[in-house]
Amino acid sequence: MAATAAPDLPQTERVAPDLKPQQLSFPLPRALHTTGHVHLTFLDHCIMAFLTTSTPGDSAGTVKPLGSFVYAMPDRTSSNSTIATTIYTSASSIEYTTRVAKIVARRTKKPVYVGCSIDPNGLGLQVEEEMEGLRKIVDLIVEKFESQQKQ
Repeated sequence: MAATAAPDLPQTERVAPDLKPQQLSFPLPRALHTTGHVHLTFLDHCIMAFLTTSTPGDSAGTVKPLGSFVYAMPDRTSSNSTIATTIYTSASSIEYTTRVAKIVARRTKKPVYVGCSIDPNGLGLQVEEEMEGLRKIVDLIVEKFESQQKQ
């Protein structure tokens, strides 16, 4: 029996991921004394966003729930739709998280992971106020994505 030589494999160079997470804070529109916080990480193949809020009455020692975690990606067959999968569910934030994930995936044409503990009902927001806050968050993420793409 003759020994067969192992095929030559192409050499690859190991490259560390180029992670530059961005942490952004801004006042939520029409939600008095409420600050929105976004932790963004842009990877080559996807976007990761974690969303939460804080108010002046929040104490540093209290633990907030993690909320929901959703994966969404643009549908390759239809540019107007997206596909979303819930990874972790929290009843108070799943709707808001899914909505943000789908909109960001559709507008950036990239897969997106969104973790969100924002509970619009818990903040006492009306529908118009909730939509204005959602618009602000999505616009901020898309703006940061577009500026990152230009670099």
